[in-house]
Amino acid sequence: MRPQRMHTALDAEDARGLAEFYRQLLGLRYRAGDEPPTDGTPDDADWLVLVDASGRRQLAVQRTDVLPRSTWPSTEVPMQMHLDFAVPTAEALELHRLHAEQLGAQVLLTRTQVESEPLYVLADPAGHPFCLLVGVP
Repeated sequence: MRPQRMHTALDAEDARGLAEFYRQLLGLRYRAGDEPPTDGTPDDADWLVLVDASGRRQLAVQRTDVLPRSTWPSTEVPMQMHLDFAVPTAEALELHRLHAEQLGAQVLLTRTQVESEPLYVLADPAGHPFCLLVGVP
């Protein structure tokens, strides 16, 4: 038996903020116990896990004090890792790009003119690059 991916973990100076970005972008939910406080206490979360509708771990966000933003496409501060998210059509690509921007993402590269695999490279609010592309997951 080989190891199985448990989840992908991302560092962020604001763990809750980045977890919220991906929760809303991908339609995920918090693992039980990781929900935001509702009693007015400060949210000092250091580690948050997002799960899909069946409860499988998908992403985790870990708080760090300092996180230099990637300077991609420059290699001064490399990407190191990025996430790819497939959508079924060019129309869906535009809708999801707009949704990501409304949630705080920034477009870094537009490659929608490439018919074989149109895509956007975006940066999430913490600066992690990720791709939205027309493809098969």
